[in-house]
Amino acid sequence: MSKPSISREEIQRLSRLSPFELKGEFIELAQHYQADRPGQKDKTTVHMLNAGRGNPNWVCTGPREAMLALGHFALAESRRVWTADNLGGMPERRGIAARYDHFARSHPELPGIELLTACTSLAVDRFDLDRDDFLHELADAAIGDNYPVPDRMLTCAEQIVTGYLQDELMDRRPPEGQLDLFATEGGTAAMCYVFDSLMKNGILHKGDKIALMVPVFTPYIEIPELDTYEFDVVTVQASSFAEAGVREWRYPTEEVAKLADPAVKLVCLVNPSNPPSLALSQRVADQIRSIVATDNPGLVIVTDDVYGTFVDHFRSIAADLPRNTLLVYSYSKHYGATGHRLGVIGLQRDNVIDDAIAALPQAEKDRLAKRYGSLSLDPGSIRFIDRLVADSRQVALNHTAGLSLPQQAQLTLFSLFAMLPEGKAYKAKVQAVVKQRLDLLLEGSGMKISEDPKRAGYYVELDLLAEAERTSGPEFAAHLQKNYEPTEPLFRLAEQTGVVLLNGGGFDGPEWSVRVSLANLDDLDYLKIGHHLKTIFDDYRAEWQATTGN
Repeated sequence: MSKPSISREEIQRLSRLSPFELKGEFIELAQHYQADRPGQKDKTTVHMLNAGRGNPNWVCTGPREAMLALGHFALAESRRVWTADNLGGMPERRGIAARYDHFARSHPELPGIELLTACTSLAVDRFDLDRDDFLHELADAAIGDNYPVPDRMLTCAEQIVTGYLQDELMDRRPPEGQLDLFATEGGTAAMCYVFDSLMKNGILHKGDKIALMVPVFTPYIEIPELDTYEFDVVTVQASSFAEAGVREWRYPTEEVAKLADPAVKLVCLVNPSNPPSLALSQRVADQIRSIVATDNPGLVIVTDDVYGTFVDHFRSIAADLPRNTLLVYSYSKHYGATGHRLGVIGLQRDNVIDDAIAALPQAEKDRLAKRYGSLSLDPGSIRFIDRLVADSRQVALNHTAGLSLPQQAQLTLFSLFAMLPEGKAYKAKVQAVVKQRLDLLLEGSGMKISEDPKRAGYYVELDLLAEAERTSGPEFAAHLQKNYEPTEPLFRLAEQTGVVLLNGGGFDGPEWSVRVSLANLDDLDYLKIGHHLKTIFDDYRAEWQATTGN
């Protein structure tokens, strides 16, 4: 292979883009490779391997099938109330549980009905729900004939999703107290709502100091830079090494200690991390807990735990520091549901944000009373979780706020499925899928990563410079730094092999690192990507040896 056709100056210019925008350049180069590969007679056998985006290539089918069965029952309920060609009525609560039992017995052949019945029984038994209440909530949600009431989240759905989060993100050991949830249009909307409402309510101000635990998902880097916020950002770097040339992707004690500064009002983390894909160690969680107890009691923590289900016995920092933590979760990755846009924000009923709002100066309280005055005669009593809902719809449209009801029904069925034996088997299967792909990638590349029992493996971040030093010494690493741009290997990969990866530097990781998604390609594709990485590395080594005469 040769150097990429694109100039070093152009690589420097393009590297200023976000990784997800730069990816477009890589895709374009890879598509040219796919179309114009010299000597390739059958171009249909040449595939671009895009491991740049984390959209999984699996789909959780059972809860979706149950949702379709629920739709059939809900429509039967609608037609029972009012039938006139295509005109139906709103499902009725009274007697709906008995009618569901009859429907299920009458349609044993209906795909999904058995799982729907199992989910219903589990919900009623575990959460002590009234069967008529629950089945009416589900049927009415599936029809989508009402505005969301309550606007924050449906009543039964909130109880069930709380149980799901306590099982999956808190290792079945939740803290005391009530966790309140706001169902959102995916984790992305949750992020936007959180930053916006913290500013609107005077918890954060333009120019405030916040911290990011990096590497981190790029929007957490880019949002604070917007002119709306212009935060003073402190980075907590996962800079430790397991051994020479092998990054551990863990946070040294001295880095975490930056959070002890009382001027740091907020810290954001993705847990397990993105891209390193490691769950936060108990050592770091304990250190943060100690910092909150002593030096920075008002610290607000935003933890994005979307990949938590890929680590056994995962425990969110929201379980260790419930009063300080806003929990963000999305169903997108575990269930192959990125198009559904299903997420939640969780906040403990007793929390430091509501305390901080209550302690604001009177002028600020007056401003907020005016902002939320149309919602309550006592606007000061509105809790932050409900202010999030109002702010998500510019306050004036609070009465029509909330995630669409069919989405809340699907979210509920996803949550109940996870509590059943079938859901636990599914979880083990998707964990095994990403582990197998990681093993194949490492087999093909010959690269070494640290052993870590808390590795989610949804992504992997590979430090090419550290690998160069590990395999060929510091002279080779110095040669790469001097003669090439950090993203040059990615341009070379895309143009000459059709492989698309993302640059780790765009996630505030090492400039010479790359992010590989282990979720979105077939297993053996990762063996091919590994081979291509090794070939590119061998080419760099040959170029270095040619210049040194070794």
